[in-house]
Amino acid sequence: MMNENVGVPRGRCSREPARRTYMELWDIYDRDKQRTGRTMKRNDWHMQPGDFHLTVLGVIRHTNGKYLITKRVMTKAWAPGSWEVSGGAAQAGEDSLDAVKREIKEETGLDVSSFEGGFVFSYTRENPDEGDNYFVDIYCFTGDFSEADLHLQEAETDGYMLATAEEIEALGAQGKFLHYDSIKQVFS
Repeated sequence: MMNENVGVPRGRCSREPARRTYMELWDIYDRDKQRTGRTMKRNDWHMQPGDFHLTVLGVIRHTNGKYLITKRVMTKAWAPGSWEVSGGAAQAGEDSLDAVKREIKEETGLDVSSFEGGFVFSYTRENPDEGDNYFVDIYCFTGDFSEADLHLQEAETDGYMLATAEEIEALGAQGKFLHYDSIKQVFS
């Protein structure tokens, strides 16, 4: 008898339809953060000078004042084991707010649609030698949630912590919290 659960990721029902694989596309933006009408393949770092893509970071603050942070899995090619907030790239046709809500839902299981907060600020990174220029839109959402509400994306996260701003600052000082210097103002 064949085991119908072989190959099914842990936590998924074997009767759930298989996910379709597709090529993820990102919109290309100009220096003024306007879509150019062109797209790029995910992580295809051959951008032209003056081209940018859009990424988002979503800071989640519990009503008790602590922040939800997650630890990256050790199999990540970049910064394995580091702490971070949810985030990623906006997909082609997706606006910044929809992208951050999707990333938070995918990575933590939380739907922040009813949480207070929203857009806080944006910054720009230009890496012409790497062919990777991008805008980062930072959001902060405050809401009440329990551990039972969290459903971490196993391929991305290896745990979580509800941390104080001081604990996050300490992780940043140790070089263990991604993007800390760029986003620390959101924790004050």
